[in-house]
Amino acid sequence: REYRKVLRYLDRKQEARVVAVTPDFLLTNGLRLSRGRFINQLDNEQFANIAVLAAETAETLFPFEDPIGRSIRIDEDHYYRIVGVTERRRPTDAIGTSLSAQEYNRDVYIPFMTDRVRFGDVLVYRRAGTWEKEKLEISRITVAVDQLRHVKKTAEIIEGLIGKFHDQEDTAVTVPLDLLEQAEETQRIFTLVLGSIASIALVVGGIGIMNIMLATVTERTREIGVRRALGATRSDITRQFLTEAVVLCSAGGLLGVGLGIASSYFVTHFIELPTLIPGRAAVLAWSVSVAVGVIFGSYPARRAALMDPIEALRHE
Repeated sequence: REYRKVLRYLDRKQEARVVAVTPDFLLTNGLRLSRGRFINQLDNEQFANIAVLAAETAETLFPFEDPIGRSIRIDEDHYYRIVGVTERRRPTDAIGTSLSAQEYNRDVYIPFMTDRVRFGDVLVYRRAGTWEKEKLEISRITVAVDQLRHVKKTAEIIEGLIGKFHDQEDTAVTVPLDLLEQAEETQRIFTLVLGSIASIALVVGGIGIMNIMLATVTERTREIGVRRALGATRSDITRQFLTEAVVLCSAGGLLGVGLGIASSYFVTHFIELPTLIPGRAAVLAWSVSVAVGVIFGSYPARRAALMDPIEALRHE
């Protein structure tokens, strides 16, 4: 729940957004603490009168003092002890029609259950000599999803669940569709570019393997002739050179997978960027290298098998 109130400390005051939150609000909204701690589950269960100030709110009310441990007044007679201060954060922009802009630097956060007990469901204001009432409902529930592909499906499930308890359409499920579509488009482009580069690399590598095997066939022409004269069939010659090409590519594939794992370890521990290599990705990479050996080794193996044994024995 969120609403605007005047915060006071001694003779200083500031109008700020009071946000009643659960303990996971900090992580869900990407906030960080500069000092102290955030609201925990025990604070909610005990209806604790504690508060966490946003960066600009803390600077306005406590320009010279450390706010931790001091008390501020919200409304006329509600005092809250400061237990933490969040770091300054750049306001979020409105993303198309999906999300509204959010300003996090002028907030004060209090336990959700404390807010329900202290302020109830109706807020009473006195303005210009008149009293005004405002019914206070839950302002926003933020849901985090584990994977990008589950976002739309999760939104549909939440809409169906809310619809069972709300006969009127008094709620709205907002999905960051613009951000989601942008992420999907970026991922498609990234996959296409990487796929193109990998395909070119595989073709170039396959041509190199084929040239090496053709040179090997030329150098071992007499050997082929001797094997054919001793009774080796064309299938035997084909299997021999095809096996050599596959072994060569398999060794290169193992070396490449090893270098990839080592690079991932280096990036994680020295550059401090999290990396993940699924086991199936390593197996797939090695399998592709074997397939390259089969495809590009077939022509040299077939050429060796089709040699005339007599001409091969005469070769110098």
